[in-house]
Amino acid sequence: MKQIPAPFWTLVLGIAVTLISLWVGQNHNLLPVQASEQAPLVDDLFDVMVTIGTALFIVVQGAIVYSLIRFRQRKGDETDGPPIEGNLPLEAFWTAIPSIIVVGLGLYSVVVFQEMGGFSPGGHHGHGAMVAMAPQQSVIDVAPLMAQMGPGENVDADVYSKAQVYGFGASPLLQLNQPDVTVNVTGMQFAWIFRYPDTGITDGELHIPVGKDVQLNIEAQDVIHSFWVPQFRLKQDALPGEPAELRFVATREGTYPVVCAELCGAYHGGMRTQVIVHSPEDYADWVASRVAEVQTTTTVAQPLETATSAEYLAAIAPDLAKSPVQIAQMDHAQMAQGAAQNP
Repeated sequence: MKQIPAPFWTLVLGIAVTLISLWVGQNHNLLPVQASEQAPLVDDLFDVMVTIGTALFIVVQGAIVYSLIRFRQRKGDETDGPPIEGNLPLEAFWTAIPSIIVVGLGLYSVVVFQEMGGFSPGGHHGHGAMVAMAPQQSVIDVAPLMAQMGPGENVDADVYSKAQVYGFGASPLLQLNQPDVTVNVTGMQFAWIFRYPDTGITDGELHIPVGKDVQLNIEAQDVIHSFWVPQFRLKQDALPGEPAELRFVATREGTYPVVCAELCGAYHGGMRTQVIVHSPEDYADWVASRVAEVQTTTTVAQPLETATSAEYLAAIAPDLAKSPVQIAQMDHAQMAQGAAQNP
């Protein structure tokens, strides 16, 4: 019987590995639902990485299993194996292939980074962007001003300054457009506070309309936090004294978790809230109802540089549907839970 040549088996195995890897890369179901325009970009990159990783796993583990069987010590064979000093072609091959993969993935990730807005004005490259903050102050430092504003009022121009902003700005298609919704986000131990400067609304949950361009101005009051919405495929560190930005478009109505992804203290695991993506009509109704509450509620402003997190939360307790007495009696974990459950 004629023996099948080795190149044929190599071709068959190569085709099999390719087909299996492509199938796994497209059917792994490891990621949550896509809920933003940025999510497919991240998922496509992840699919490519899973495909390549699957192929490498099969090839490497297959070679190990083959070697264990093919070159095992036979019963009664006490001789030494053949001495091997090196194999230059093989060494060049297993050095070149990983190098090509790493460079290729690096270039692809840069393209994804750009399409998500990483190189837009105000992104990581250090260009200036207009943000609601006074010199040497954070976004949270203008919160007392915003708390006293009526609907439609904005912070005066003298509290704006040029600053380096980290994060993801507008995608290349939206760089010349102003966002439809702007929200100032403050992370503190152990809660997220969301302020809408155009309306004066303060909330413990993030409410946004579907299909609209949203900009989050993110900063931390105390330690480093990280704002993460898995369904949006977006995560940005919140740094004390350093403004950051996330700009995105939600594409799916629903309620999604907001998680702090940076260890920030003893109750880090409880620093959670949610983002609620409304239809445009429902979002308009929510804004109208909250504006009506703002107009009938007076929030006592307090110098934030001397206020603790509990004192600050007590100052905005009416907006969070909590009384100052309740706030004072709550520990950090309860404060985070209260902010996450705020309607």
